Amino acid sequence: MFGTNAIVANTLGTNKFVTRYHGGVDQTRPRSRRERPAKAPLSREAVVDAALAVLETDGIARLTMRRLAADLDTGPASLYVYVRSTTEVHALLIDRLLAGLDLGWDGETDWRERLRGLLVDYIVLLMRHPGLAASAQVTWPDGPHYLDLVELVLRLLTAGGVPAERAAWGVDALLQQATAMAVEYHSRGEPDADQDVAGLEAAFATADAERHPVLTGLGAAQLISGDEQARRDWALTALINGVAGTPRPGE
Repeated sequence: MFGTNAIVANTLGTNKFVTRYHGGVDQTRPRSRRERPAKAPLSREAVVDAALAVLETDGIARLTMRRLAADLDTGPASLYVYVRSTTEVHALLIDRLLAGLDLGWDGETDWRERLRGLLVDYIVLLMRHPGLAASAQVTWPDGPHYLDLVELVLRLLTAGGVPAERAAWGVDALLQQATAMAVEYHSRGEPDADQDVAGLEAAFATADAERHPVLTGLGAAQLISGDEQARRDWALTALINGVAGTPRPGE
């Protein structure tokens, strides 16, 4: 009367149920935890892997401890064994991304040229993840790749004759400027940006000759002249030269 794949159970009161078998396995039986695929063990590295996946697919705004916990099939409290906060996750993410930078120097390329190129590469890297770039303005990266970056900046500065103590302050100034540039340059290209260079030129054009004689004498066009790359490279070179030639207080 019935096929081999279905067995009709006895009717108990008004409740009727059908138990189906597939390949000899009772599909209505609750599945034991032991039968589920084993989860990958949690680790600091696994948390960063999951965070990077969220960053690349949904952006930094979606990067929360609750989201990471869900993606890792665990509870948020379990993550705090490995990371203290989303701020620390951001710091670890920046370090992970820095692994993609070329942090070598052959000692033959001019140290200023190599340092400027390094800062440009750093800017471009952060521009790929603008939300993380904004976080980098207030977050110190955490990990060996950040230390490699700092080491190379110090090595280049000291190779150029910059005293070590001055170079120590120079690292901070150079990386701060590069991070700010990444945030600014990306924000200009955002579709919802409500300001542009034309608007800035128009604002300069409203300057009063008596109140702003130097500005009006120079002209608005001069203030916004040059393309982004030329202005970026000039600003970085000026800052590098400034670090090299400006003693620290008490030096």
